[in-house]
Amino acid sequence: MSQPEAPQGEILLIDKPYGWTSFQAVKKVKWLLKAKKVGHAGTLDPLATGLLILCTEKKTKEIESIQAQEKEYTGTITVGATTPSYDMETEPNEHFPFDHINQELIDKTLPQFIGDITQIPPLFSAIKVDGKRAYTLARQGSDHELKSRIIHIREFEITRLELPEIDFRVSCSKGTYIRSLAFDFGKALGSGAYLSALRRTKIGNYSVLDGVEPQNVTPKIIE
Repeated sequence: MSQPEAPQGEILLIDKPYGWTSFQAVKKVKWLLKAKKVGHAGTLDPLATGLLILCTEKKTKEIESIQAQEKEYTGTITVGATTPSYDMETEPNEHFPFDHINQELIDKTLPQFIGDITQIPPLFSAIKVDGKRAYTLARQGSDHELKSRIIHIREFEITRLELPEIDFRVSCSKGTYIRSLAFDFGKALGSGAYLSALRRTKIGNYSVLDGVEPQNVTPKIIE
């Protein structure tokens, strides 16, 4: 007797709320759909919102190809201070002047961050170091180092300048850490900076405008 065909699965566009981990979103959707397999195509930090693509059942085979696509983010960089995590997870540990920052300086600095650039991931990241997550080591006070990597930024534009806040939109390759971009941008401006807001708006041709919050996912009805 032949086995019934496994569900084909779906590609779900989730608008992840602030404070949710990517794992929580996966767990919630898996429960709502009563699915056997659910995976995400690229994690989002708890303090970030926006597009989280979930693949179910056989569609989980497409995760790798989705992850490889270009990402678009919008957000806010706050200058004048740095934090150990490069975002608002930790408190500022150093303060810097920022009164000298203006549109002219920003326009001169932006080209440094277009194209292939070298970037060091944040110590508070999910990268594994000797089998442990970097963020676990960082929270334990470990003075570990992460290797630099080459990433690609196709577009990086400033959409609002109201110091100490700088709003931006960026289109970048897989593996780009926007927190590191914020930190490096602040340093290049002769100040310090951390990421104070982040929203992923696109992955390839997928848009957050078509997404739903994880608790609003409903089973697909097949007639």
